[in-house]
Amino acid sequence: MAERPFHPELENPARWLPRTVLTRRSYPLVRAVSALLSRVVPTKSETVRLAGGRRILVNRPKEPAPGPVPALLWIHGGGLVIGAPEFEESLLTRMTQGAGILTAAPDYRLAPKHPYPAALEDLYAALCWLARQPGVDPARLAIGGDSAGGGLAACLAIHATRQDGPRPAFLLLHEPMLDEASRRRPFDQPRQLRMWNEAANRFGWEAYLAGLEGEIPATASAARAGPGDLARLPPTWLGVGTVDLFHDETGAFAERLREAGRLAGLVTVPGAFHGFATVAANAGVTRAYVAKMRAALEAGLGLATD
Repeated sequence: MAERPFHPELENPARWLPRTVLTRRSYPLVRAVSALLSRVVPTKSETVRLAGGRRILVNRPKEPAPGPVPALLWIHGGGLVIGAPEFEESLLTRMTQGAGILTAAPDYRLAPKHPYPAALEDLYAALCWLARQPGVDPARLAIGGDSAGGGLAACLAIHATRQDGPRPAFLLLHEPMLDEASRRRPFDQPRQLRMWNEAANRFGWEAYLAGLEGEIPATASAARAGPGDLARLPPTWLGVGTVDLFHDETGAFAERLREAGRLAGLVTVPGAFHGFATVAANAGVTRAYVAKMRAALEAGLGLATD
């Protein structure tokens, strides 16, 4: 089988990036370093504490709006076991700056200490909080996320459509971790993977689903969603690179959304590895991709686009 090539603009970072940032053995150290860095990373966001003590990083539009503004709940990645919202502030800013959107990036409990449904509970509480904020238009709420955050965003949207509370108007999934079955499927070119490999994926899913018996629900792994759940989702945009462990499951989920009439768009970036939008932020291919994310978000929230 021919090797999947890296995009020419991504070849240099791909040379020095690891195949994964996490292993089962290194997890305690990586988790400790991640928690430490989240406390020292500079942030321009306002930190809000919910009643349960969880943090939300909030950025409000700089220009006063004549009425309620749309909002985006953005969920950070980290394979369900590491990560913090501070690490994705730069990507979130690039995607929304000047668009008149209020953004809220919540912290949430992580596995293995807090397996499913702890993260889902925290994120739904954050969504409900966001919908109640003065100056926010609850009819124009988007949910989005990166990697594990993308998978959680899809699960949260499914959960929200089953409740009496706020429902998202748009869903934005960046290189999403959607399918727990991927922990049992090999990637066809494992040497090409960067930042997140099969072993890390298996560890993340097993930590998150620990103790869950019987059939895995769609609110734990969005790929388990049936036709009814998919039909109730808002318009959904997805993006992923071809040299990404989540490439195939993203495409499969997009096809099911298309069949359900819920697909707003699918962008596949040739030769892009997992995390490229963060570690290769200045590459032309990344800027073009982020511009497409922004355009999709603005269109999905009913904002005028150039």
